[in-house]
Amino acid sequence: MHSQPPTPTPAADSGQTRTVAADDRLSAELTSVVAGARRRALRDGDRQIDTAHLLHSLLETDPAVRALFDGGQVARLLGYLVQRSIGYGLQWQGAVEDSGALPVVREVAGWSPSAATAMEAALATADRRGARQVGGVDLLLALARDPECRAVEVLRRAGVDAEALAAQAHPTGS
Repeated sequence: MHSQPPTPTPAADSGQTRTVAADDRLSAELTSVVAGARRRALRDGDRQIDTAHLLHSLLETDPAVRALFDGGQVARLLGYLVQRSIGYGLQWQGAVEDSGALPVVREVAGWSPSAATAMEAALATADRRGARQVGGVDLLLALARDPECRAVEVLRRAGVDAEALAAQAHPTGS
């Protein structure tokens, strides 16, 4: 049986990356999102999974996330993200994303400080909703709440009001 490597998840106490064998708090969609973001970071030669990797994977993988945007916005977002992944447009490759929330993680394909913060916020959102699992919408809303992260830069460039997006209640209640 083929086994996928454990998913790095942020450690709330230290900001460092820890590995968890079972990601039972992540929905199936979010597990796929994290795996896609990890593959994209490794393929792009980036040292960490950043918020733009997560946004890209969310848009490609999770229909509930795509439903929060109009079709034109999704196309523009994916356009910026594809440009980034092939080395054009947004010039982040090789640089560590850090909005100052946590110490920089130095592990290959670990979490950027901003991505770690977003994952922790998504977990907290799911807890407030009384949900056992964290979904893609939880993560998207957490990303949109960090005005300094790369995902918000992409949202802004694509004409998405990140503040209005961040202010949305989760579709199943918040």
